[in-house]
Amino acid sequence: MSQFFRSTLIAAALSAALAAPAAFAVDKLTTDKEKVSYMVGMDMANGLQPIKDEIDLAIVTQALRDALAGGKTLMTAEEQQAVRQSFIQKMQGKQEEQRKAVAEKNQAAGEAFLASNKSKAGVKSTASGLQYQVITEGKGAKPAATDTVKVHYVGTLLDGSKFDSSIDRGEPAQFPLNGVIAGWTEGLQLMPVGSKYKFWIPGNLAYGDRGRPGIEPNALLTFEVELLEIVAPAQ
Repeated sequence: MSQFFRSTLIAAALSAALAAPAAFAVDKLTTDKEKVSYMVGMDMANGLQPIKDEIDLAIVTQALRDALAGGKTLMTAEEQQAVRQSFIQKMQGKQEEQRKAVAEKNQAAGEAFLASNKSKAGVKSTASGLQYQVITEGKGAKPAATDTVKVHYVGTLLDGSKFDSSIDRGEPAQFPLNGVIAGWTEGLQLMPVGSKYKFWIPGNLAYGDRGRPGIEPNALLTFEVELLEIVAPAQ
């Protein structure tokens, strides 16, 4: 949210789009100035979208007119800063409440799924809460946590939607096993090279209550993983 207040693009957009008379409107863009102005207005709208319910555009317009006129404004610079900080804290509090609610919902859904899934044929559980199923059992060595591995995988959410896939990218993924989420570090050590397993990873063994872009807090993740090789250390 603080980025919004530091954005010169949005400030410029507000100045350009709202300083004009309120009754003015166009239904066709002819000149370069009109096109640039409309583009700036669209950028402004995108920037304001997250807080559109928190502002009164009529008052925003008045503030712009007052400030651009160079006269007295209804708020001093010090008052402006105080309101800014208070508003940032308010919005951060709302975001945190929303995050906690989503995390609690996902944790409950994940726990319910795992409680049901563990009784299905072929599904095994570890002490940490990781669940897995052997699709193909390989005959190679098992990696240690300090090894680097090469794998193909597909990752899906609880609703079945896919969020990542090395297969779709057309090349295997390679990474040190101790540099990924805990569910992967534990699960791949169970797999001999040449194996393909399915893992159900609870949120606390995945991205936890913070989540990551595209993955909500405490989301349970499902992976089908094929362990292709243990990569030999570079000489």
